[in-house]
Amino acid sequence: MRPYTNKTMARNPEKHRRRSIRLKDFDYSQAGAYFVTICTYKKECMFGDVVDGEMALNEYGKVAEREWLKTTQIRTNMDLDKFIIMPNHMHGIVVIVESNVGATGRSPLPKGPTPKSIGAIAAGFKSVATRRINDLRGTPYTPVWQRNYYEHVIRNEDDLSEIREYIVNNPMKWDLDVENPNNSGACSC
Repeated sequence: MRPYTNKTMARNPEKHRRRSIRLKDFDYSQAGAYFVTICTYKKECMFGDVVDGEMALNEYGKVAEREWLKTTQIRTNMDLDKFIIMPNHMHGIVVIVESNVGATGRSPLPKGPTPKSIGAIAAGFKSVATRRINDLRGTPYTPVWQRNYYEHVIRNEDDLSEIREYIVNNPMKWDLDVENPNNSGACSC
């Protein structure tokens, strides 16, 4: 079987420039707390439903949750804080911790995210969750996630508290959420 390729729209690099939201010259592998949002492909609601202000995960949502929790088993340089799997996106707080191993984890790779960085964590999670979900659906090489993700560097305790509250309250505010396809407005994913 051939890998999935999206041939519906030719990409013109002059016309379709992706502007990076990353902080210029910031090392996203350094110790600290980061808030990430990862959206499903075409904002498809595939992880379950919000019922009475609570997220009810379906089998695909449970896979995403399980794989997110496994992240710390694979990457010992990080911890997870609050997170929520929503119908068409997920939010989470990732804490990269100092490592005393001595190895830098920076092997010379030709392309891809910096090892042990937020980009590598997001890419690894998206890859394994996609594979597991597609195995369940019987749809190999079908995209589950959007190409990129949103991240925010958490700068202090007030910022951390505010983001934790946002994550915990996200299901209760689903009816107003711009990510909810039943609402009009631009999606921020």
